[in-house]
Amino acid sequence: MTSEIHRDAWGIPHLRAADARALARAQGRVTALDRAWQLEVERHRARGTSASFLGAAALSWDVFARRARLDDTARRCFGALAGRDPETADWVRAYVDGVNEGLADGARRAPEFARSPLAPGRWEPWTPLGVWLATHILFAGFPAKLWREEAIRHLGPESVGLFATDGPGTAGSNGWLLSGDRTVTGRPIVAGDPHRFIEDPGVYQQIRLSCPEFDVIGLAVPGVPGIAHFGHTGTVAWAITNAMADYQDVYREWLRRTGAGVEALGPDGVWRRALRHTETVEVAGEAPVGIEVLETERGPVIAGGPEGLAAGVTATPPHGRNAADEETGPTQPPTALALRYPPRVTEDLGFGCLLPLLRARRVGDVDRALDGWAEPVNVVQAADTEGGLLHRVAGRVPVRAADNRVRVVPAWRPGHEWRGWHETPYAPLADGIAVMANQRGPAAPLGVEFAPPHRADRIRALLQERPVWSAADLHTVHTDTHLASAGPLLDRVAALDGLTPEAARLRDRLLAWDRRMDAGSTGAAAYAAVRTAVVRRLAVHPAFAALTEPPAYPEVLLPWLALVPRIGHALEHLLTAEESYGVDRDAVVRDALVATAAAEPAGTWSDTHRLAPWRALPGEEPYAEPGLAGDHDCVLCTSAVPGLTDLAARGPATRYVWDLARREDSRWVVPFGADGVPGAPHHRDQLPLWLEGELAPVVTDWALLTAEDTQENDV
Repeated sequence: MTSEIHRDAWGIPHLRAADARALARAQGRVTALDRAWQLEVERHRARGTSASFLGAAALSWDVFARRARLDDTARRCFGALAGRDPETADWVRAYVDGVNEGLADGARRAPEFARSPLAPGRWEPWTPLGVWLATHILFAGFPAKLWREEAIRHLGPESVGLFATDGPGTAGSNGWLLSGDRTVTGRPIVAGDPHRFIEDPGVYQQIRLSCPEFDVIGLAVPGVPGIAHFGHTGTVAWAITNAMADYQDVYREWLRRTGAGVEALGPDGVWRRALRHTETVEVAGEAPVGIEVLETERGPVIAGGPEGLAAGVTATPPHGRNAADEETGPTQPPTALALRYPPRVTEDLGFGCLLPLLRARRVGDVDRALDGWAEPVNVVQAADTEGGLLHRVAGRVPVRAADNRVRVVPAWRPGHEWRGWHETPYAPLADGIAVMANQRGPAAPLGVEFAPPHRADRIRALLQERPVWSAADLHTVHTDTHLASAGPLLDRVAALDGLTPEAARLRDRLLAWDRRMDAGSTGAAAYAAVRTAVVRRLAVHPAFAALTEPPAYPEVLLPWLALVPRIGHALEHLLTAEESYGVDRDAVVRDALVATAAAEPAGTWSDTHRLAPWRALPGEEPYAEPGLAGDHDCVLCTSAVPGLTDLAARGPATRYVWDLARREDSRWVVPFGADGVPGAPHHRDQLPLWLEGELAPVVTDWALLTAEDTQENDV
């Protein structure tokens, strides 16, 4: 069967094939040609073998991936998929065949292979599932439960609300849906931008997949067939945001070593054998590391073991009790953490939805397809050419005790088991508009921490400024820089008196600032400098001293327990909460203002707020990354970490506008480009558009594309 690769002016691949299977093979092959290095990095991350070529910096992730059983879970999920949905399993195999066909040619294009000990390997049928799982295992932010455990222990239960915010370890998104009544064409529009860590190459791949069954444009995850999150079939379009649901649990385990192995204490008071084996992690330039892999009836053990969380470290018994006080009566404190996550329990990652999504014609088709979605749990917005609209939550969230969602729970006590799955909520539009930006919305019953409402409120306010919108106008929403979260700090600044002349001038300058985090704004730079000074003073206050040193958890989990980012992202709450924890907040703000005024920043926000993308290979030649507008709580969400750095590692990983009147009027952009090869013409050619808030047109006319390759596939 013949498959064809065409490209548009931005190098975006448009694929055409005789059937869905041949098309999947072509998608795998073109992805390997364009993204060979990225694919192999992701394959090794899913297997827990990336330290073998990236060195010790990748070791913590590899140990976590192995102990969390990511590769084994992917194998199990694929085996179950092959049993219940052989068509989809065969389609995934075809994608893998294409990857394996293209990897050698793609590796010859990618200079990273010549600069590292990595050689292209072989993909297995379950590798795409492993890539998906590794990409999203931390997406729900289960390590936040470790933070809450520490905060509750030192500050009390009310601290959960105090620090509840879209923290540094989460991934957010903006998304909005306009009914036909709110557009110039009378047909709906779906638009938005997901916020992720910005990577080079990018985490989303612009692509078109066309065969007699369907013709879909959208954003794929490199290494995964189809178009899961953002797609337009011509008659229906869909997009997602992170629902901020909580669907993973962390159990504190009692483990003991016996002559026969390791045992874990269950909620019925019975010790049961844990699964156990050892593995060796290869580390480039260093000696290999041996690890013990354990799994209890709750799930894989991701931290600790029978001897403790780390050498010489003993965990504190929960709730401040001694081991002797526990009903079960063990003689040593709990020593390990086990992770329970849905695909490990159900052997289902939701891949059975991918082909039905490509075949969808109306929102009802999208809705039915997503009934089988697993993870991550998303809020979905969809619309079709007949005016159909959809706003729902999709994914698998277990029913269990409220404590499970908030904190680490004891495995040896009853009441923390899973008891089925929640029904996923639906939500209506209001005045022809639906907006999701990770705030408390339809998914509120399913989560604990949500983003502040600023982005969602601002998007709705902007959309209300016009009675109708066109696809071409929506970039003005994507790029809005108003920072509503500045209010509490500026209110405290306004109330200060008796300041030094320099501090008084800075105060007046801040109060005259328009609260826009524009790239060229000196006011934004001054505000950010004062904010940083406030966060750093709060972080060293004795009230929070006990939170400065987290327990001996694995390094990969520590970003969720870092005090400075926690305070930086919760600054609004800390400045307005009724409970001050003994902190004289006015004095802190005064000291920060005076200190900042003594060395007031003279530059603009973009002088320090610069793009900081992640690249896998240490020592890669640096690019002169640009300065940025926006901030964490702006619609233009380019996230700095107040108190730590003004650099932005997170931001819009793509922007899209799906027009249901004419698909060719749709628009999209990614931070860098379609080609993952450094130095290639399309490696960074979309960056100027992304920086200016512009979007590239979606091309649908095959006559406007350049044919690149035709291949006879033996399938």
